[in-house]
Amino acid sequence: MDAAATVAHCFVMETRKEAGLVERPLVSVVDDDESIRESLPDLLGEFGFSARAFSSPEEFLRSDCVGRTRCLVLDVFMPGMTGPDLLRELKVRKQSIPVVFMTAKRNGNVRPQLLEEGAVECLFKPFSDTALLEAINAALRVR
Repeated sequence: MDAAATVAHCFVMETRKEAGLVERPLVSVVDDDESIRESLPDLLGEFGFSARAFSSPEEFLRSDCVGRTRCLVLDVFMPGMTGPDLLRELKVRKQSIPVVFMTAKRNGNVRPQLLEEGAVECLFKPFSDTALLEAINAALRVR
């Protein structure tokens, strides 16, 4: 965790304590990249979140986490169902889960389009711990 993320994390934890929040919010990570699925849940645990990782949108939809997820950290481009496809499917199912997209492709249109479709943020890989924490905290304020 970088220094700025540590400061932000301490602030978030103190704010959660003051608000009497004991439960760790569930953040679900959906990415076909195994290294992301292995590293992000550990980092999110350090930030004070509960985290689950899924290799595809379909796997996430079949899980028992859909109704419990407070924030979805979602890759944009995956084989089969894409991140934006999952966002649309969740809307059809009346599941209001704030989404933070992440992508390695720096297409000029992708970020504005995803924000227009309802994403809270779109981070370009590689992103800093601080950027991720700020995006997740913004998503948690939405819900």
